[in-house]
Amino acid sequence: MALSWRFSALADRHRALGSKLEDWSGMGTAWTYEKDMSEEHVAVRTKAGIMDVSGLKKVHLVGPHAIAVLDYVTTRDMTKIYPGRSVYATMLNDRGHFTDDCIVYRTGPNSWMLVHGSGSGHEEVVKQAAGRNCAVLFDDDLHDLSLQGPLAVDYLAKYVPGIRDLKYFHHVQGTLFGAPVMISRTGYTGERGYEIFVRGQDAVMVWDRIVEEGKEMGIVPCCFSVLDMLRVESYLLFYPYDNSQMYPFADQPPGDSLWELGLDFTVSPGKTGFRGAEEHARLKGKERFKIFGMLIDADGPADLGDEVWADGKRVGIITCPSYSSLTKKSMAIARLDVDKAVHGTELEVRGKSVKAMASAHTLPFDDPEKKKRTALG
Repeated sequence: MALSWRFSALADRHRALGSKLEDWSGMGTAWTYEKDMSEEHVAVRTKAGIMDVSGLKKVHLVGPHAIAVLDYVTTRDMTKIYPGRSVYATMLNDRGHFTDDCIVYRTGPNSWMLVHGSGSGHEEVVKQAAGRNCAVLFDDDLHDLSLQGPLAVDYLAKYVPGIRDLKYFHHVQGTLFGAPVMISRTGYTGERGYEIFVRGQDAVMVWDRIVEEGKEMGIVPCCFSVLDMLRVESYLLFYPYDNSQMYPFADQPPGDSLWELGLDFTVSPGKTGFRGAEEHARLKGKERFKIFGMLIDADGPADLGDEVWADGKRVGIITCPSYSSLTKKSMAIARLDVDKAVHGTELEVRGKSVKAMASAHTLPFDDPEKKKRTALG
């Protein structure tokens, strides 16, 4: 494992489940457990699973200029976000290319929290905050426990009044098992789910209570890699694994436009003045590829980096494969040539372990109307 400089309070719990704590974004992370990952996938889709996603970076911004900092470094209109609400946003460089995605939470009039992965979000915020009335605090004590699945709300309803009415991309401050927490109606699975932000000193207690009490409901601990199975079905991208940082173009620096990634919806209507805004607008219609889905005629998953062919030439590459034991479908997220990113286009996978016919498929595969993740009651 690479030299880790960030540590989860739950490390011993993950080791007990068989994890070797491989590195992600500087933190030893439970990429796998010693059990069948497909069982965890089924649990999240049919009951619920709990994951430690504390490797996500949490950055607090406090002060009257915090909103201006966030409004510049992200694509969303921050004036629309009120305390108790959050928003999914992207971040661009000066070339108009994607560098990170994040969720921005407004926790008070002049208080915000930005949560991001392994991109440059923290660095961009710090750079823009310099010289302004905005304090930036990187918070690695705050842990993020993600409880995802249709039964997550039933479990939390026993302890959190009003949780059934908490809307998608909203959050509430409160307590859980006597510990102070912030519970957010967000996640990375496409299911109805909640992220529980809790202090490191309380994280083990909260994890243990949910794991033990949730057993009879079918709630199980889930490893980090099960998110790949879930995100393929739900069209959730993962930087840099779906990007040209992993699959570069010859003679071109890394970087993808929001139009290529299908993330142009993250630019608030009419918003200008954010970093890379002019270049983002200029890049419309100049896509070199499109992120798109694939259905593969196979009894198992393809592999990362498998080539996609059509008409005798390579037309794409698989960035994340998945196989669902629930639907018996082999699926993938892929970077396809623009003319091949059309639903129903016949394709061929030429991979390490899978050589099969396939077809282009619109994303997401699961719950395309997002009814599950937005449900109330």
